[in-house]
Amino acid sequence: MTQARQKQTELDAGSVGPLIGVPTGVKDIFYTAGVPTTACSKVYADFVPEYDATTVARLQGAGGIMLGKTATTEFAYRDPSPTRNPWNTDHTPGGSSSGSAAAVAAMMCPIAFGSQTRGSVLRPASYNGIVGLKPTFGRVSRFGVVPLSWSFDHVGWMARSVGDVALMLQVMAGADKNDPTSLYDDVPDYSAGIRNPDPPHVGVLQDYFFQNADDDVRTHTQEVVERLSREGARVEYIELPESFERAMADQFTILNVEAANFHEPLLKEKADLYGPNIRELVETGLGIDAVTYSRALESRLQFIADAEQLSKKAQVLLTPSTPTPAPGDLSVTGSAMFQGPWTSTGLPTVTVPSGLSQSNLPLGIQLIAARLEEPRLLNAASWCEQVLGKMPAPPL
Repeated sequence: MTQARQKQTELDAGSVGPLIGVPTGVKDIFYTAGVPTTACSKVYADFVPEYDATTVARLQGAGGIMLGKTATTEFAYRDPSPTRNPWNTDHTPGGSSSGSAAAVAAMMCPIAFGSQTRGSVLRPASYNGIVGLKPTFGRVSRFGVVPLSWSFDHVGWMARSVGDVALMLQVMAGADKNDPTSLYDDVPDYSAGIRNPDPPHVGVLQDYFFQNADDDVRTHTQEVVERLSREGARVEYIELPESFERAMADQFTILNVEAANFHEPLLKEKADLYGPNIRELVETGLGIDAVTYSRALESRLQFIADAEQLSKKAQVLLTPSTPTPAPGDLSVTGSAMFQGPWTSTGLPTVTVPSGLSQSNLPLGIQLIAARLEEPRLLNAASWCEQVLGKMPAPPL
């Protein structure tokens, strides 16, 4: 209420930011001054930051209101949070941005912060029937966000429309001297291209993604592609580069080592407070030698180069967002295998709801664009959103 009163004062004074009064969920790995940031871990149970993450500060500077902190898997890894999927509470909401996705889907807030190291924005967004955006690596500051992997961590958002994630990106994008990976490229008008979107040129990636999808997802995605084509999209099928398979395996080597780099001092002091999955991740990383890590980085660089060329073969690439609908097992958060490749390369991605599975759970399509081509990505996503229609609210 204090924030709301402050925003009312700003309105009365004629000072209106682009997010004035918008209640926003903030994933509990983003530093919030004077408010606990626990990463849903006993390790950080008493941690209260003295400053805001850059993105939280920009939210407040644009007039937004932090409604509250949303639950995450422990340290944004695999140990599940207590969050349930509002479409079916016996099914996972995904992770690690589980609370953010469920809060938006359940209409507790119109938009929420997430982070993605493999699939932690797009996967839960898809499972919950909402839009999720992960920008180009470096486009948005990570300063004040509890890290998992310096090479892979991205900030992103979930909302119920493409327009809302575009607006959030507009506020958040831009250089930050506190983040050495921050990009200094000019920030374009992200909303311009979504007002009157054109039918896009879509490159469908079938092999790996259709082979690893279940029958329901495969059939649904093919029907969506055919519908987009009928509505005017130019569709072609594109093959993955040879570097894809090895790069997927090497992601885990990089993630293990970089998680160990951050957590090693804490693990020495508070090993008994760590959950089993994050502890295993760190201990595995501590056992990986420098040569193995270096070779993984090398193969990743090759895939980054190949993926950039791949992304230029169409306005957007298209895959299913997830291999299956949200699993009916609350001890897991689902598979990130369809997001992992693009998080590794740093390419911008978005998931758009595309319908319901045979079990009445949300499904989505994932769109990928070339580096810093968020305007083209959001243009295509907005067009797809118009063609496919908005997802209804979950049956709460």
